[in-house]
Amino acid sequence: MTSASPIRIVLADDHPIVRHGLRQMIEADADLKVVAEAGDGKNALALIEQHKPHVAVLDIDMPEGNGFVVVRALQRKRIDAEVVFLTMHKEEGIFKEAMDLGVKGYVLKDSAMTDIVASIKSVAKGQPYLSPSLSAHLLGRRRVVEKMEAETPGLAALSPMEQRVLKLIAADLSSKEIGAQLFISPRTVETHRTNICAKLKLHGTLALVRFALTNKGKL
Repeated sequence: MTSASPIRIVLADDHPIVRHGLRQMIEADADLKVVAEAGDGKNALALIEQHKPHVAVLDIDMPEGNGFVVVRALQRKRIDAEVVFLTMHKEEGIFKEAMDLGVKGYVLKDSAMTDIVASIKSVAKGQPYLSPSLSAHLLGRRRVVEKMEAETPGLAALSPMEQRVLKLIAADLSSKEIGAQLFISPRTVETHRTNICAKLKLHGTLALVRFALTNKGKL
């Protein structure tokens, strides 16, 4: 695309300062134009429906619907927009969940200012983009995870959501707090806890919490 026909973008992040910095970086390129900004998932979805952008740049962690919620809603509504996820998360499970949803762009916030323009242009062409710094991290982390999975075979059987719940248990959050972060009910969190215990052959809540805290750095 040329400057006469710019790539149209909706930008969503719940931190105004982050949005401002990203918008400045994006619009410094004549081929890119931010047509709308949102501070939460609900407004992001509404603005994407309204403006029909080529690319939606979405923070994964937002109130009123995280990035995953927005992408699933776009797919249900058959709204055709490529997506770049902005995130602090380097965990392989979250990355895999994004790829499973068909998200083509995955940019770490600590490198967003250098990666954001290239990521938008890449996904607008239908090509994937991954922050270069994440590639080496995933390779190194894969080795750690493989060793841990060999020692605890049930880990490989955890779903992406169960992996996220386990990480939040390791952060010493309650079921209510975990539910608020993942936009699910505390009862659903308890169901995930039960399933995790069964897969990891752990008996009881205390055993699960002990396992999560002991392996916090590896999850």
